Amino acid sequence: MPDILLIQPPIRDFYLTAKRTVPYGLACVAAALADAGFSVEILDGLATAKSRIIDLPPEMAYLREYYAKPDISPFALFYHFRHFGYSFEHIGKKAKDSGAFLVGISSLFTAYSDEALETARIVKKFHPTCQIVLGGHHPTAMPEKVIECQAVDFVLRGEGEAAMPALAKVLNESLLSDLASVPGIVFRKPDGTLHISEPAMMKNLDDYPLPAMHLVKHAFYKRGKKGSAVIVASRGCPMKCSYCCVGASALTYRRRSVESVLREIEIAVTQYDAGFIDFEDENLSLERKWFLELLHEIKRRFAGLELRAMNGLFPPSLDDEEIIRAMKSAGFKTLNLSVGSTSPEQLKRFRRPDVGKAVERVILLAEKYGLEVVCYVIAGAPGQNAEDSVADIVRLA
Repeated sequence: MPDILLIQPPIRDFYLTAKRTVPYGLACVAAALADAGFSVEILDGLATAKSRIIDLPPEMAYLREYYAKPDISPFALFYHFRHFGYSFEHIGKKAKDSGAFLVGISSLFTAYSDEALETARIVKKFHPTCQIVLGGHHPTAMPEKVIECQAVDFVLRGEGEAAMPALAKVLNESLLSDLASVPGIVFRKPDGTLHISEPAMMKNLDDYPLPAMHLVKHAFYKRGKKGSAVIVASRGCPMKCSYCCVGASALTYRRRSVESVLREIEIAVTQYDAGFIDFEDENLSLERKWFLELLHEIKRRFAGLELRAMNGLFPPSLDDEEIIRAMKSAGFKTLNLSVGSTSPEQLKRFRRPDVGKAVERVILLAEKYGLEVVCYVIAGAPGQNAEDSVADIVRLA
C-alpha cells in the first residue's frame, strides 16, 4: 500500500489524443516524493481504451445542431460527447483500496477542471480519511475557485516537485502548524480565510530527479509497434500572451542541461523501447544555441528516433535555415507551429508578437527540407467573430 496516490482524472470531451495524455507531471512529482522517502503509486484514469457516449453538459447543449450526424459542415467534426477513461466510481474504489494518507489529483486544464473536482469528491466519498490536494495549471491560476470544493483539502500552486514532498512531510508527521511553510500551498485557515502562497518552483531544473516513468502504463501510450515518450526539456516562457496560463503563473523560463535531457531520452529508448519522443515544452526552440546543441546530440546518440513538439513551436525561433536543417537531421518530420492568429490586430489583442512573416518563411523552409507543417490558431477568442476565424484557416490553406 502506498503512502501517496497520484491520480490523472478521466476526461469528458468530443475526442482524446491519447499520446498527449501521458501523466508526465505526476511521474515527476512521484520521483520527488520517492527521493523524500515516500512510497508512491500513479492511478492513471485515462490508461484504458474504454470510452462511453454521454449527454452534452447543459452549457454545451447549443452544439447539438452543429455536431449532428451526418455532419453538415465541410469538415469532419466529432459528433459524440464521451467519457474517456475509467469511471469515477472505479477511481474512488481504487483510491480506497490504496489506503494512501495523501491523494494528489492533477488538474492541468480549466476545460477539464470539473472532472478533477468530481474525482476529488468521489475519492473523499470512498476514502474519507485521506487528505486530498489538487495541483496543475488550473489550481495555480484559480486556487480560490478550486478550494471552494469541500472535498479538496489543499491546493498546491506551481511545480509539484518543489511542493509535494514538503506537504507530505507535514501531514505525515502531523506538523499542521507548519502548513504555511509548504511552498505554493493554499489552505483554509481556522477563521475561514485562505492562506495563498506564491507558486512554487526550483531555479535549477537539474536539481529535480528524472521522472518516475516506471509508474506509467507504457503499453497504453505506444505509437504503433514502438514505444513513445513525452519529455519536457524546459519550463516556463518569457512571453505573456493573454490566453496562456504559463505566462500568468509567474514561473520564469528555465532550461535543463542538454546532458540531463539526453539521460532521460536514453532511459526512454533503452528501457521502454521508445521510437518517438514528443517534447511538450512551452517554448522548446526559444534559445538557439541550447536547442542546436540538443538536436546535434540527439542525432549523434539516437539515430532513427522520431521527434515532435506537439505543444507548438514559436515561428520566429524557427526562421533560421540552420535550425530547420538540424531539426530534420535529428528526426523531426513535422513542425507544429504556434501561430495564434494570422491577423496582426488579433495578435496585438493576444499580446503576442506578429509572427505572420516568420510563419510564411518557416513554411517555405519546411517545404525545402521535406517537413510537414501543422499550424495552431485560436478560434472564437475575445474580439474575434466567425469571419475572422474562417479567414485564419483560408490564409493558412
